[in-house]
Amino acid sequence: MATIKGPLSDDARHTVAECLQGALVDLIDLSLVAKQAHWNLVGSHFRSVHLQLDQVVALARTHMDTLAERAAALGINPDGRAATVAKTTKLAQLESGWLEDGKVVATITDCLGGISKRMYERIEQTEESDPATQDLLIAAVQEIDKQHWMFQAMA
Repeated sequence: MATIKGPLSDDARHTVAECLQGALVDLIDLSLVAKQAHWNLVGSHFRSVHLQLDQVVALARTHMDTLAERAAALGINPDGRAATVAKTTKLAQLESGWLEDGKVVATITDCLGGISKRMYERIEQTEESDPATQDLLIAAVQEIDKQHWMFQAMA
């Protein structure tokens, strides 16, 4: 079996692995929470929230793939399995059934805010260990912050 080795020292690799795995879980679960809300949304602001949720899903899917492939390129195994995400997510989970648009906006706002906070922590942690990974985290948080602003403005 082939082994992938990256250019980072063991200490740097460990730091980067934790940051990338945490970001991956955040983004995978964000895509799932946003899609669940998208499918079950009701309310007078249905259309605008419904369309905005698709943008959140798209950004999460784009950046989760980029970050997982960065991990693999560094010799770090990304773990996007459902059991791993369920066990380690920090995102609030939606109830089952129809979801009122105001509650969805509040939940997604909270999810995006929490992810943003954790992304900034990861950006700081990767500053010395891997500036290339840091750049990818910065790109992701720029879009997360934009969506966070947009959902806050809907509340």
